[in-house]
Amino acid sequence: MLEYVKLILEKVSFDKQLFEKELKKSIRDLMKEELIDLKKWCYENFSKEHEILNRCFV
Repeated sequence: MLEYVKLILEKVSFDKQLFEKELKKSIRDLMKEELIDLKKWCYENFSKEHEILNRCFV
């Protein structure tokens, strides 16, 4: 599931609103272990959306 989420987030990263929507949905659906990996991956790959990431990973 985590790899699928990464793929989706990469595809929607051009649109901040859509990216945030998909990220929130992913956070809700993933297991805790996957969520830790997702958070790390997001900060590594989407630092330009830093404010969105901070809002979602509260």
